[in-house]
Amino acid sequence: MVKEVKELRRLSTEELRERLNQLLAELRTVRTEIAMGGAVAKPARARNIRRTIARIKTILRERELGINV
Repeated sequence: MVKEVKELRRLSTEELRERLNQLLAELRTVRTEIAMGGAVAKPARARNIRRTIARIKTILRERELGINV
């Protein structure tokens, strides 16, 4: 997890926004698979995607407020 956060912090704000949009689209796909009752290849993937989205939003907000971590 720490490695992932460091990698995310190295990305530019624009790259983070792009990654956020990709993850939101992927989460919609995973949720659709779950809702349709099909077998999901990796059930924990939805949770991991949500957590990564939260990390990205946190980093974006820190940058917005000028908080250096």
